[in-house]
Amino acid sequence: MKLARTLPDLHAALAELGPVGLVPTMGALHLGHLSLVAAARQAGRPVAASIFVNPLQFGPHEDLARYPRDEAGDLAQLRQAGCDLVWLPDVATMYPPEAASTITVGGPATLWEGAARPGHFAGVATVVAKLFGQVRPHAAYFGEKDWQQVQVIRRFTADFLLQVQIVPVPTVREADGLALSSRNRFLTPAERQAAPALYAALTEAAAAIGGGAAVDASLETAKGHVIAAGMQPDYLALVGAETLEPLERFTRPARLIAAARLGSVRLLDNVAVG
Repeated sequence: MKLARTLPDLHAALAELGPVGLVPTMGALHLGHLSLVAAARQAGRPVAASIFVNPLQFGPHEDLARYPRDEAGDLAQLRQAGCDLVWLPDVATMYPPEAASTITVGGPATLWEGAARPGHFAGVATVVAKLFGQVRPHAAYFGEKDWQQVQVIRRFTADFLLQVQIVPVPTVREADGLALSSRNRFLTPAERQAAPALYAALTEAAAAIGGGAAVDASLETAKGHVIAAGMQPDYLALVGAETLEPLERFTRPARLIAAARLGSVRLLDNVAVG
């Protein structure tokens, strides 16, 4: 497995490997990330992963300093998963002092996480665009746990005519349904026991709505279950799967999305409806 920490090293490695499938990450890897590597390997081309904790997507009161970092552990996992190249840029490489441009996003970036975390998706889009420019992948792989993020990346990739195939990969879950996340390690034992209630509530609501139940009533019931489990919902909504616009009645394709706070951790999850 090749490691690159500078752009010349990256370009030299890519010259040897040829076009790659890219798995962008912020490190603190788990089985969800490794499922992206596995999906990229199935395409039959070399696989590159990036590890970069992107400061541009963190707000002024968010947990940039607290975000978990384990480079040695991450590299060991990527090597075992069959990754061919790991790109490890520093902040100065990604955001040199003379840099003066960022990406402005709208459409699916406007609501939900976009409203709760102003500037977040602009930071995501900017760093992903930079990674695409640096690596020039034929495809890039993203987890469906961050459903809105996937739609934002799809939108700006299409808008800027970038020749990168965006490949969403299904969410990897614990046996009790909790979506894998690097931040799950911050849950206390009691919080970890309560956390699967979010997925359970979404699954129950999706089945009800898909079966013809009223959307408003189903969402209120789901919120009640989440609150009863000790979580504080930021939002729980039925949305158009690609546009992220709220739906008053079920029409395909649709997604239930949710964010809820549990102790110091903000859980995100989503399920398909119908």
